[in-house]
Amino acid sequence: MALLASNYENDPIDVLTGDWMSEGNMTVRAGSKMSGNLEAYEPTFLEALEPALPYIAKYRIKVAVNAGAADTEKLHGVVTKMVQKKGLNLSVAWISGDEVLPQLLEAQKRGESPFENICTGEKLDDWKFEPIYAQAYLGGLGIAKAFEKGADIVVCGRVSDASLVIGAACWWHKWQRSDLDKLANSFVAGHLVECSSYSTGGNYSGFKDLECLGWDNIGYPIVEISSSGEVIVTKNQGSGGEVSVNTLTSQFLYEIQGPWYFNSDVTAVLDDISFEHIAANRVALRGVKGDLPPPTTKVGITAKPLYQAEMHWFLTGLDIEAKARMIETQIRLLMRPHISKFEHLSFQIIGSVPRNPKNQNAATVDFRVIAQARKASDLAPVKFARPCIDSIMCAYPGATPHLDLRQAFPKEVFEYYVTLLPQASIQHRAHLPNSETIDIPPPSATKTYPKHQPSQESTSDVVPLSTFGETVRAPLGTIVHGRSGDKGSDCNVGFWVRHQDEYAWLRNLLSAEFMKELLGEEYKGGRIERCEFPGLKAVHYLLKDHLDRGVSCTMNVDFLGKNCAEYLRVREVNVPMKFLARGRI
Repeated sequence: MALLASNYENDPIDVLTGDWMSEGNMTVRAGSKMSGNLEAYEPTFLEALEPALPYIAKYRIKVAVNAGAADTEKLHGVVTKMVQKKGLNLSVAWISGDEVLPQLLEAQKRGESPFENICTGEKLDDWKFEPIYAQAYLGGLGIAKAFEKGADIVVCGRVSDASLVIGAACWWHKWQRSDLDKLANSFVAGHLVECSSYSTGGNYSGFKDLECLGWDNIGYPIVEISSSGEVIVTKNQGSGGEVSVNTLTSQFLYEIQGPWYFNSDVTAVLDDISFEHIAANRVALRGVKGDLPPPTTKVGITAKPLYQAEMHWFLTGLDIEAKARMIETQIRLLMRPHISKFEHLSFQIIGSVPRNPKNQNAATVDFRVIAQARKASDLAPVKFARPCIDSIMCAYPGATPHLDLRQAFPKEVFEYYVTLLPQASIQHRAHLPNSETIDIPPPSATKTYPKHQPSQESTSDVVPLSTFGETVRAPLGTIVHGRSGDKGSDCNVGFWVRHQDEYAWLRNLLSAEFMKELLGEEYKGGRIERCEFPGLKAVHYLLKDHLDRGVSCTMNVDFLGKNCAEYLRVREVNVPMKFLARGRI
């Protein structure tokens, strides 16, 4: 924030937005609020804000962030005192309405909804955990109203990631709820910058091309939004990385669910989306249309904590699977008196040994033992750590446990449940610096959408794969970019290519059925939704309930789903040789 604000005279910006929220810290901060042991807002926001404040005041830059997490009012007080202590003429507002557990539980008692989990299909009455906190995803109009009434800094809790930009654009251009196309474009613009440097080269499968541009100084994306809703994406001057069609396609495909993208203020219709290169590090967003928002909004429910512990062994060289079976058998025997108390127990081989490895590290894999239980006492050292380590003298050849046992002691993890709540049930409010409170009404016009996104099992533009010429077995990622991420226990995965003839091949290769083959042993039988984005030369999948209960309590090492695409890109397929001749990604 200080970097961008201090360079205003050379590289001006009007609004700084910051997205501090994820499903991971939503649950952790909810637990903090309920226990009262730690601050329930995001303290790293204060670290970013404090050095930037003099420049924010000097250049009258507006600020909107969702760093309030589970205690926005308290963060508002801390920021207000920080501003006053520095003697700056800045006013601070805050947004409420995202905390909705009472409304949700009352509606559940009245039988108004089964509150179905949008990832798993489970009904809330059947959920075996006790809710302690619930947060609804708010739109951006409370932010717009606070700016309109003179606020310089607006702190929020669980407004959706992109709502920060929606609110800024609505305030600046004085848009109305009926300006759906404009709102939709600002919504997608917000999605493109919500994850910071993901749009400028972070988490990008073409990262090797950026080494010459500076891996050590990847820049921050900036969106320019016109009164008509047109969007151009650029980045701060003098930074590394790049803004390109490819880096924006990468970020766009991350976290979307299909061709409909929902927000409390608008639904973005993405069938015809594309990006146009305007100049170096300047790319225009095209083809986004707006539709009415849904009558509901997403709610994340946090339950009383489980407890988790894990232990690691190193396996080296030959017979990895047999060595893993041996140590697992011995550990299970020692755990037998206590194992019934475990909610979950998993033994995992992480990595593999290449043929003729060049060093010992390359020949070593991680064997992970991880367990979860309702009570910390059920994972006490005598019940988990000791059974994991006590077989050391009778284990596999080279048996070596990790000596850092901190993870073997129980820690809190939180179950998380995602459902929908009517927007009309939410008391969305802007709290202004002068103590005035303004209610933000829900949208008066909404649209109910089908439960599932539009999905194509395979492409409608059928071309026999044989027409693409001679092929060679090669990793999919030699010519195909990929990007994936989590939404609760769902995982979305997008693939795209550089040339139109490659796209004809890609969309014919990547059917829903072929995705099951590509996933291999990772496919557990869940629903797969598939759609195409021709303007991006992309195919997108939503893998329903693929991520073991979501980031807050998953036992997977890929807890954010970000490496799903990288796993799929290394899987071998028949790649046309003429495409390989153009060069690899």
